[in-house]
Amino acid sequence: MRTPPWRPASILDELVFLIARLNRSLHFSKRWVRREARPISIKQLEIFGRNLTESRIINSAKYVQTELPTRLAHRIRDMQTLPYVVVANPHISQVYELYYKAFEAIRRIGEIENLDDNAKLCKKIRESLTEHLITIPKLTMGILECRDLMNPEDLDNFMNTVLRSRISRRVIAQHHLALSHSFSTLNKSCSFDKTYSNENVGEVFLKCNASTVIKRCMTAISTLCSATYGTSVKIPSIQVKGHLTATFPYILSHLEYIIGEILRNSIQSIIETHDSVEEPPPIEVTICETPLQIKIRISDRGGGIEPSILPYLWSFSTGPRSTQRLNNLSQVPKMAATIQELFVPYSNVSNTQLSDQIGCFNNTLQAASNNCNNSFDLGRIRNLSERPSNLRLGMGLPLSKIYAEYWA
Repeated sequence: MRTPPWRPASILDELVFLIARLNRSLHFSKRWVRREARPISIKQLEIFGRNLTESRIINSAKYVQTELPTRLAHRIRDMQTLPYVVVANPHISQVYELYYKAFEAIRRIGEIENLDDNAKLCKKIRESLTEHLITIPKLTMGILECRDLMNPEDLDNFMNTVLRSRISRRVIAQHHLALSHSFSTLNKSCSFDKTYSNENVGEVFLKCNASTVIKRCMTAISTLCSATYGTSVKIPSIQVKGHLTATFPYILSHLEYIIGEILRNSIQSIIETHDSVEEPPPIEVTICETPLQIKIRISDRGGGIEPSILPYLWSFSTGPRSTQRLNNLSQVPKMAATIQELFVPYSNVSNTQLSDQIGCFNNTLQAASNNCNNSFDLGRIRNLSERPSNLRLGMGLPLSKIYAEYWA
């Protein structure tokens, strides 16, 4: 008979068990914490991803194998320096375990010497990316539950640091996966030209047209809101003006998330403020191109932000709706922070409506690029996230701010 695994029998055993876990990782992550994470830019991602060779793929794999454990080690150390009562929170503790597991898994992969070694690394990366879909809801619930145990400003700084680091890791990981996939595809096609199209390099979309992305997101979000509020509710139109032909290199999923969340907030506010008006006022978007920046302003007449919420607009840990947010987050086991995850089943939407939503989103999204691997079928969406789109989590604007500032 197998001996059953040990489980804590008392709170004291639980404390001892957690301390042992913290000490276990302290030694392994120590030398990694001494390393500085090497910053990356969109330009670097673009340049490195051109004219792919096997040597470049191997070098990219070695970079990933060094950078991911380094960045994970810094976040593990950040959690170790939290007050014990905070890191002992079951949600934060679970994230800690996930980070440590990923750190150990990637650290223990042998030196990458060939494409077979790279395939093993890619498999491990994909597994970690899927496992870590619970990070955002778990971490946010932990922060909300600990809001009375730490200074709110310190909690928000911690959350911002963790989420910025998450963006960097996923960009590095997904860019390498995209490059590896493209190189493999080119090899199978026996092509001698190991270059990308003029549209994208890995995860970098070279010519994002702000006007096109805005209209595409508006179509998708409008369809979603119609399913949420009912087809009898008038959806506001959108007016886009300014530099409509402006293009720039960017991570398409980041831009879509920012635009999608802001437009969703605008549409919801207008519908709920002007529910008796036959034709709701339009959403106005202005695009301004300068030599160094692209500025996008989204204006609506949805009544503005409630004064009671305004001071906590960018906070993850505080606000008058913290309890409601905590309850809503408990219904979101996974969250990828992408616009695609909004297209999942929920109580007010039939399977037919859902299929229509996905079809609409895919048709508009695929118009941007046939090479960005952004096509989502129903099964994949269910695996990506389980976020009912009618739940309000109070995270859209803070997360959008982090995305917007990441490449600034």
